[in-house]
Amino acid sequence: MTKRFRVIFATVSALAALIAASPSQAETKLSFLIDNSPDTVAAAEALVTAYEKKTPDVSIDIEQRPGGGEGDNIIKTRLATGEMTDVFLYNSGSLMQAIKPGQTLVDLSNLPSQANVNESFKAVVRSDGKVYGVPFGTAQGGGIFYNRKIYQELGLTVPKTWAEFMANNEKVKAAGKVAVAQTYRDTWTSQLFVLADYYNLNAAVPNFAEDYTSNKIKYATTPAAMKGFEHLKEVHDAGLINDDFGAASYDDGLRMVATGEAAHYPMLTFAIGALKQDYSDNLDDVGFFAQPGDDASKNGLTVWMPAALYIPAASKHIDEARKFADFVGSIEGCKIMMATNTVQGPSLVNGCPLPADVPPAVKDMLPYFETKGMTTPALEFSSPIKGPSLEQITVEVGSGIRQPANAAALYDDDVRKQAKQLGIPNW
Repeated sequence: MTKRFRVIFATVSALAALIAASPSQAETKLSFLIDNSPDTVAAAEALVTAYEKKTPDVSIDIEQRPGGGEGDNIIKTRLATGEMTDVFLYNSGSLMQAIKPGQTLVDLSNLPSQANVNESFKAVVRSDGKVYGVPFGTAQGGGIFYNRKIYQELGLTVPKTWAEFMANNEKVKAAGKVAVAQTYRDTWTSQLFVLADYYNLNAAVPNFAEDYTSNKIKYATTPAAMKGFEHLKEVHDAGLINDDFGAASYDDGLRMVATGEAAHYPMLTFAIGALKQDYSDNLDDVGFFAQPGDDASKNGLTVWMPAALYIPAASKHIDEARKFADFVGSIEGCKIMMATNTVQGPSLVNGCPLPADVPPAVKDMLPYFETKGMTTPALEFSSPIKGPSLEQITVEVGSGIRQPANAAALYDDDVRKQAKQLGIPNW
């Protein structure tokens, strides 16, 4: 081999090596927007890692956003300006309806994974007969986490009525502990006493969702609907909450109930994933019960559907985004999320059963689902209307700034504006 030939051969070999080491020009890069809660981040990262391994010509960049009202505004703004990521995670139910899915989202009705998705979930991501999302997690309950060690130490039993719950709180307070953790720095967490009370409201006023949607009934003029606002005031005025309730965060609330700094934390059971991630040593110390009402014989659970994965109509990679969404909604995707964050309630994907070793908080929730009539969907899944200012209003009530009656009237006006924006008849 001549010297000149060896130089040419070496140059060609070097170029070949460089090309082999470089990303393929055919590689598709997807962007994925999620909320910044620890359990969401963990699940998203696990799904992306698994999908990139299965599909090496696709890479997915995860972007995080805040939760609550700030997150809602980011979603709406980016959809309106055409700057949304290729796939994004957002609420199902009324908040999905508020982003006008027929105009902004890609129809996912025909994804193969939809064959195994429970109809109860499809119903809350459907608009005009089209299904726009796939489930990101399991069904959830809204109620109250409690510290099992504190209950055992003080000889408390799980309450079936609000009066029993308040009696438990007084015993916790007398023992020198925080009875109810509240975390108003993350304003969305302030809504639970109102939203999780919907099972009790529906039991008292069975036609509430229908009449509320058609503008025939109001929170401020319905005593059963007022109860959630009144509960917020009651726990504040009784001195049952942590002193730093205005500065405490969602993560602080989870820490407090997990480690025994507080006896109770009103929250959705999606938080079980975050508890597993951040307080795995305390996971068995946390139990769960539905928000109690006035009648022990009518004690039941308000149920939330999980967030959904959506694709914006403006995505430049719709075909690849659909394949990723199909993976997330599949049995394999469901199992990855369960393995990462444990489970937060019943599975919504047929063929993806719950593991045997679910934590106590999930076991506490299952009897509600196993008994007919002991669950009802949250109002936001029974009506397309949810006023966006509720979390600010409930912070004010829970902080002792606003009275329940005034808060309910203010929320009714917030609902009116939202209904008009959505074009709901009779508003």
